[in-house]
Amino acid sequence: QLQASGGGLVQAGGSLRLSCAASGRTLSGHVMGWFRQAPGKEREFVAGISSGATTDYADSVEGRFTISRDNTKNTAYLQMNSLQSEDTAVYYCGASLGFRVVTTPRAYRYWGQGTLVTVSS
Repeated sequence: QLQASGGGLVQAGGSLRLSCAASGRTLSGHVMGWFRQAPGKEREFVAGISSGATTDYADSVEGRFTISRDNTKNTAYLQMNSLQSEDTAVYYCGASLGFRVVTTPRAYRYWGQGTLVTVSS
């Protein structure tokens, strides 16, 4: 089970850090991904990190967001800086049994419940 947290209301230009904690399962051998879904839109890839700490980012967040993981805490993180109104969405974390970061949601077997990020302009 994955538990996402850290969302909230922030002004444009501000920062938030999301966390994705696992219980009952170790994340060390999984690819971890962050996705987001805005109202009326499909779930889209934001960032991913492999078990070997290789990362990948959507073009829209490259240079502003940083994904990381702490296997000792069984937790993945998404540091979001310079937030923009377009970043407003529900953010989900997912875990995949693959070896490489993939950007398609269906590749992720386990999902957290989502945490809402609202950026006011």
